[in-house]
Amino acid sequence: MTNTHPQVTTLRFEHHREPFGIGETHPRLSWTVATDTPGWRQAAYEVRVRDADGSVVGEWACGSGGSVLVPWPARPLRSRERLLVAVRVRGESDGEPGPWSDDTPVEAGLLLPGDWSARFVSPAVDDRQPPLLRGGFEVRGPVVSARLYATALGVYELELNGVRVGDHVLSPGWTHYPKRLRYQTYDVTSLVRDGDNVLGALLADGWYRGRLGFDGGRADIYGDRLALLAQLELAYADGTTQTYGTGPHWRASTGPVTASGLYEGETHDARRERRGWSAPGCDDRDWLPVDVLDGEDLARLVSPDGPPVRRIETVSPVAVLTSPAGRTLLDFGQNLVGRLRIRVSGEAGRAVTLRHAEILEDGELGVRPLRGAAATDTYVLRGEGVEEWEPRFTFHGFRYAEVDGWPEGLALDVVAVVCHTDMRRTGWFTASDPLLERLHENVVWSMRGNFLDVPTDCPQRDERLGWTGDLQVFAPTASFLHDCAGLVRSWLKDLALQQSPEGYPPLWVPGFELTFPERPFAAWGDAAVIVPWVLYGRFGDAGVLRDQYASMKAWVDGIAELTGERQLWDEGLQLGDWLDPSAPPDRPFEARTDGHLVATAYRVHSADLLARTATVLGEHEDAARYGELADAVRAAFGKEYVTPGGRLVSDSQTAYALALRFALLPEPEQRERAGRRLAELVRDGGFRIGTGFVGTPLICDALCEAGAYDTAYRMLLERVCPSWLYPVTMGATTIWERWDSMLPDGSVNPGDMTSFNHYALGAVADHLHRSVAGLAPAAPGYRALLVRPRPGGRLAHASAAHETPYGRAEVAWSREGGELTVRVVVPPNTTARVELPGASEGVEVGSGRHWFRTPFRPVDEDVWEETPARY
Repeated sequence: MTNTHPQVTTLRFEHHREPFGIGETHPRLSWTVATDTPGWRQAAYEVRVRDADGSVVGEWACGSGGSVLVPWPARPLRSRERLLVAVRVRGESDGEPGPWSDDTPVEAGLLLPGDWSARFVSPAVDDRQPPLLRGGFEVRGPVVSARLYATALGVYELELNGVRVGDHVLSPGWTHYPKRLRYQTYDVTSLVRDGDNVLGALLADGWYRGRLGFDGGRADIYGDRLALLAQLELAYADGTTQTYGTGPHWRASTGPVTASGLYEGETHDARRERRGWSAPGCDDRDWLPVDVLDGEDLARLVSPDGPPVRRIETVSPVAVLTSPAGRTLLDFGQNLVGRLRIRVSGEAGRAVTLRHAEILEDGELGVRPLRGAAATDTYVLRGEGVEEWEPRFTFHGFRYAEVDGWPEGLALDVVAVVCHTDMRRTGWFTASDPLLERLHENVVWSMRGNFLDVPTDCPQRDERLGWTGDLQVFAPTASFLHDCAGLVRSWLKDLALQQSPEGYPPLWVPGFELTFPERPFAAWGDAAVIVPWVLYGRFGDAGVLRDQYASMKAWVDGIAELTGERQLWDEGLQLGDWLDPSAPPDRPFEARTDGHLVATAYRVHSADLLARTATVLGEHEDAARYGELADAVRAAFGKEYVTPGGRLVSDSQTAYALALRFALLPEPEQRERAGRRLAELVRDGGFRIGTGFVGTPLICDALCEAGAYDTAYRMLLERVCPSWLYPVTMGATTIWERWDSMLPDGSVNPGDMTSFNHYALGAVADHLHRSVAGLAPAAPGYRALLVRPRPGGRLAHASAAHETPYGRAEVAWSREGGELTVRVVVPPNTTARVELPGASEGVEVGSGRHWFRTPFRPVDEDVWEETPARY
């Protein structure tokens, strides 16, 4: 049965996966359309808004083809208000609009500081042990709606009448707490009951009070007291309401969690559990009073921009091993992030200890790369039948776990619980080479592990910080693989709040003082400009450009002030092409590429993007000014670093990749010579990678731009270290921090900065999507697609699929017998330009399914000869 009438199938509000308790008064709307009409384009839409009781608030019609982040048509949402929204659309060739979509609810949270009557409460006696807090209230009749709004200084879990509230992990998450503290909204209607009720909370240090950072780190960064803020609002069947919140009547005690830290792990003594502590009838005479913290600024409370961290899936061990020292080890077959869940029975007081690590060294748990992170959880049994336990307030990066203290003769019952921000998966890639597919899967797992509330560098050692440079290079890949817009927008808000008076962002966000020098670093600070531009390009969100515009300008203007009229950023320490494989293990910034060349190149790139941003926003004077700045710095770059013939002072892969991809070479002859030299360097290096954080996302695209497709493929598919596939051949299941985090003999890199789960070098996946498979945006938010597959190497087929803001787009190609077959799926309300290899012109197509066939020559076999032994 065909569907010729356009049907709105998915309605979204801003970037919320769940539009519940949102903070926007004018949430923008996005929708996708299902229709079998080829080439369908929207001509108009209608929005209908109802009250929660079904009464129509209004209907609005708009003669527009827009369906992504369109303006909210109704009056502003008020605090606590719940509305039902439906949309229907009409195509350019449709006689009548399609049917209304299902009503989709959207509900606001508490939008004003004055909406809060609850107060922050903290245990009056604090022995640094994670506390319990509880308070009772009475429900006087039938309840039709109950909303609980909560946050904490620290991390929290809530229970209402003995039942866990929600499924969030490590709420309220990590933000720049002095200016932005998230609260969460829960529907607890089913948990309240007539008569006596009890609301309880467990608190722990989390990011607020726990130790953060390397070289010993720091504790109490944001404060030295844990506190809870919770407000329960009841709506009765008789139309009355009641509000109950934290205040002086609450009580505090300690519970079974005796210690908890993100790096340290968690200790739980089940003998100390207080039965029924969060339910009516609990004897709380030995509980202590709380202190009310009246000095807390409620104006900093904000609703989340994206989804929470959740338990996403469980993974069972693939093997149980015995180490040379006789220890029991579990191999989960996948490097992941989360914690373990155990089911165990035994005598009271028995301690089961769980240690975590990513690798094995000499057959034992490889904890050395964890540095100061103990990553150890301990459960002390209460001795009553089968006991199930999972830590609450910590997480670990691990593939292997060591189990000590398990009762003899009892079968191991342990699973790994994968935790990360509950982002919707939106991107996929396949290819005929299993190693290439595994590389892509490793990128996905590294993103999952490091997008745990903030985009971190690594999830396992004493660091786990939101390094700006890592996200800067990985943002395009991240935006393809998952709908991460809400998470990243929140992170960008914190970046802007923490820029120095000179416009310099911190090296990691949320930022705090540590031992690292406080100065601007190119490629890292440039995240202030590049990441918002990526969100605009991939999600079609011009609003993020407007929100971040002052921050973007502050960075570019600050560096312009720093460099002066010479325009060259040629002074001061730079991180440069961090972790270039030739850099000394203990000095990863000493790359083959001059760090100041990198810095000046990024100056051009950010000024260019800022000029384009100003154009999008209608800031035409700024557009001209920043365009002129980009030209001036480009000219200075050419005089300082480029010969008239197109050779660069730093004769390196990264230098040429930057020059080509950032348009630093004005003359065609220079670009042609630079492209040839880049290919020569790659060939002379045995097709092995010679780039670090900066060059890695650019190198394959730069080679393709120079016409050296086969060279790019030869490098992409190289298996000898350093290369992308070398870790795969060594059994990697995530992306490594170093090209040689594990050496060819199976030993671990001896450096003290060796992670086996860093996404930055996985930024090459964006090239797999756009160039190998051939699926790229040609207009912001994929309103137009560029289908430009460039088969190469010895791949027989490849494909990519992406859930764009308009619907699912796909490109799949295969080659056989000198012919290339390409299948394209274009979502409704978009178009695609298809450019096939060897074709002199592209083809414009509308939505629907399309097939193309074209002759295709074999690869350049000379490039694929065996690599000479001297390499």
